[in-house]
Amino acid sequence: MIGVNDGVGRRVAGVSGGAVDSRVCAAHPSGATNVTTEDSMHHEAAQHFSFGTRAIHAGVEPEPVTGAIMTPIFQTSTYVQPAVGEPREGRYDYGRTANPTREALEGSIASLEGGTHGVAFASGLAAIEAVVKRLSAGDHVVSEENTYGGTTRMFDHVLSRLGLEFTYVDARDESAVAAAMRPETKLVHVETPTNPMMKLCDIAAVAEIAHDGGALLSVDNTFASPFNQRPLELGADFTIHSSTKYVNGHSDVIGGLVAIRDEALAEELYFIRKSSGAVPGPMDCFLTLRGIKTLHVRMERHNANGLAVARWLEDHPRIDRVLYPGLPSHDQHELAARQMSGFTGMVSVDVGSLERTKALTEHLRVFALAESLGGIESLVNVPALMTHGSVPEERREAMGMTPGLIRFSVGIEDVDDLIADLDRVLA
Repeated sequence: MIGVNDGVGRRVAGVSGGAVDSRVCAAHPSGATNVTTEDSMHHEAAQHFSFGTRAIHAGVEPEPVTGAIMTPIFQTSTYVQPAVGEPREGRYDYGRTANPTREALEGSIASLEGGTHGVAFASGLAAIEAVVKRLSAGDHVVSEENTYGGTTRMFDHVLSRLGLEFTYVDARDESAVAAAMRPETKLVHVETPTNPMMKLCDIAAVAEIAHDGGALLSVDNTFASPFNQRPLELGADFTIHSSTKYVNGHSDVIGGLVAIRDEALAEELYFIRKSSGAVPGPMDCFLTLRGIKTLHVRMERHNANGLAVARWLEDHPRIDRVLYPGLPSHDQHELAARQMSGFTGMVSVDVGSLERTKALTEHLRVFALAESLGGIESLVNVPALMTHGSVPEERREAMGMTPGLIRFSVGIEDVDDLIADLDRVLA
């Protein structure tokens, strides 16, 4: 197992539970947990291990009492303290503040994203909200216009009521991002690829624009997964995931994750989470950590199936347009090839009308008509009427998100069965 030695030849538990050596895992002044990749794997040494090895081992150690290889589910709301005001390891006083199962997950995502800290939340939206909650009334956020519909809803109808201002731009155009910057801009938030229009932004270029303007960059990396793209390595300050999707990969958990390299930013997010309470339960953390262990294997299949389905759809006469960054026909294919190592299973197509949309989506057998994405099973949905229904119609229309647009989340089934399912309906 990949682990940490405490300096006297004794193995320590890291963040998987039991007695955690305080020299390895110190408490934050805020009372939150200082979880870094060093907790179970020295950061420098970790760079010598491949992604797949880290997906299986990073963040965890065998449980010290029994040697259980899987991180236990610490299903507890509170902890017995050895003395008044002296919680174990300086932080195990209450489940909202610290939980060993959660800490293992946080160490894992930090390693996979090339960060030093991970922060887990109850949902992807809670993760984005925490990043934005660092700001104060009067601050300004520049956001990609084609974010997940729930993100737009939260920005427009919840956080804007607290005195924050949001400007939406097409982040493909770096000059548009630069033009939207103001003296009070504190955050630039993007998705790449976007949901569901598959637009990309140049992460390194936008990071430079944000930093030159005194702002930070957060990247929603949900569509790509850390297997295919690592925004921190390209200059982003926050990498955000709805871990409900590819990271967990089994459609049985709601969760969110943030990976960070900066200690002070991590402390802020730990404090915000502790104070706001959007913590994931230990069972959800356990399931997500279990899902991560096969992330590299699953993503290889998602990438292969997504590309095969996209190519087949592009050649089909009943499909008007295919949006998939892995196709040379995608207008940002060169950028995708430069900053991504794979193109996932997310494929959007335009069939021209709602009538044709229903004819396709309501009669598939392998693809299930459902919201969400990134699970092992294939899904199909109509963003304009489902996931992005809360986005103002005029904004949807301007982006090309019409009722004729269909989004596929291509799973890891046999690709011949997936194509046969599409062929049967389209024929």
